[in-house]
Amino acid sequence: MKKEYSELDFKEHLEKEHKLSTLSTHIREIVYGGTDGIITTFAVVAGFSGAQAITSDSTLPILTVLLFGFANLFADGASMGLGNFLSVRADQDLYKREKDKERKEIKENTDMEKAETTHILMSRGFTQGEAAKMAEIYARNEGPWVDFMMREELGMPSPESENPFLTGLITFLAFILFGFIPLTPYVFTQNILSSHSFSYSILFTFVALLILGISRWKVTRQSISRSVGETVLLGSISAIIAYFVGTMFRQ
Repeated sequence: MKKEYSELDFKEHLEKEHKLSTLSTHIREIVYGGTDGIITTFAVVAGFSGAQAITSDSTLPILTVLLFGFANLFADGASMGLGNFLSVRADQDLYKREKDKERKEIKENTDMEKAETTHILMSRGFTQGEAAKMAEIYARNEGPWVDFMMREELGMPSPESENPFLTGLITFLAFILFGFIPLTPYVFTQNILSSHSFSYSILFTFVALLILGISRWKVTRQSISRSVGETVLLGSISAIIAYFVGTMFRQ
C-alpha cells in the first residue's frame, strides 16, 4: 500500500536533508568579500614592499602600511558592502518590473502565453500532449505560472527572498575579517620582527586564502582540490600582480 505523506513529513525531510546553514546561504558574499578583502589589503602591503618605501626611521614604513592598509580595509569594505546592497536592490527592482509585465501578459494575452508555455515544455523534452496539459494546469494557477515564465522564458531566477541589508553586511564583515589577515604581522610584530613583516604577511595571506578555500569546500562539498586550489591559485596570481606593480615604483 502506498504510503501517505503529511505536511509534517515534508517539513522534516526539508530540515534533515536540505537545511542550509548561514554559511551555506551566504557563501557567495563570504567568498566574494573575503577574497577581495585579502587581495586589496595585501596589494597595499605588497605595493609598499615592492616600492621599497624605507626611510632611516624604521617605524615609519610600518606605520605607513598600517595607515593605508586600514584606510583601504574600511573604505573598500564599506564600498563593497554598499555595492552588494545596491546590486541586490537593483536586481529585485528589475525582477519586479519584469514580473509585473509578465503577469499583465498572462491576463491580457492568455492564449499566446499558453502557447509559449507549451513550446517551452516541449523544448524540455515533454510531448505536445503532456506540454499542453501542463500549460492548462499552469493557466489555472497564476502565481506558479508567472514564476515559471520568469524562470524558463526570461531566464531570471527570483531574487525576492534575498535580504539586501544582510547580504551587504555579510560582504562587509567578510571583507574586514579576511582583509585584516595580511596586516596582522604589521600590527603584532612591528617591534620584534619588523624586517620580516612582509614575509609573514605573504604567509598569512596564503593561510587566509586557504581558509577561504576550505570554507568554500565545506559548503559545496565539491572537489577539495578544486575549491581550495582555485581560491589559492587565483588569489595568489592577484597578489603577485600587486607586488610587481609596486616594483614599478621602486626608488
